[in-house]
Amino acid sequence: MNQAPVLTCLTVASAILSAGTAGAQSIETARAALDEGRFVEATELAESLETSEGYALAARSLAIHGYHFAKDEEKQALFEQATRLAEEAVRLDPGNPSAHLQFAHALGRYTQTIDLSVVFKKGYPEKVREALEEALRLDPDMAAAHFSLGSWHAEARHAGGVMAGILYGASKKDALTHFERALELAPQDKPTLYRYAHGILLLDRDSNYRQAHDLLTRAVKMPSKDAYDRITHKLAVELLEDLEAHPPKPPQNPARLGQP
Repeated sequence: MNQAPVLTCLTVASAILSAGTAGAQSIETARAALDEGRFVEATELAESLETSEGYALAARSLAIHGYHFAKDEEKQALFEQATRLAEEAVRLDPGNPSAHLQFAHALGRYTQTIDLSVVFKKGYPEKVREALEEALRLDPDMAAAHFSLGSWHAEARHAGGVMAGILYGASKKDALTHFERALELAPQDKPTLYRYAHGILLLDRDSNYRQAHDLLTRAVKMPSKDAYDRITHKLAVELLEDLEAHPPKPPQNPARLGQP
């Protein structure tokens, strides 16, 4: 019996399995670096995989590093690079919701470093929103995409008021709908609680003071499961302290207005 064809098939099968295992181990290695806070290393490891999943993880890692740790003069180039990584993730797999989410995040950070006239001329606000909506079309139960889209609406309304609603369709109602859905999907997620609180404070600090305070209190009591949770924990503590230092003014009694 000629065993050569059998051995060849076994060799090929073994190579395929080994490659798959190596790829899985590599993405897990990159994810472990991200979870441990080695963001630049995670970016390099994930990007080297040359897969949609890898590029999306690389974009996320680099955007986190750029926003929280990079020097101001480095941020724009890092966010631009993160945007390109996310674009490649989308190109390789348009059906990957995480790729669209990370594109929205990276582009959103990039717009914070450039002139507003360029932001509006190139339609970046619409592109961010469209990417988040596509992520949710692909995965309607993606909590991170819901709180990100909620933040988009809240930040747009905070910055542009009624005009943001007219020009971009930003609305308080949609912000709250997405925040509430995110919380339903991830009630024990520290970033979700923080982003919800931060978003509703942008919409109306005084009216939403108590709810935001409760959300932040829940967030800071939760254990941090990874490096990004630890970053979020610090932000939640700072925002909670600011709320407690600046509570809303009590409403005036209309009957006493104008009295000496």
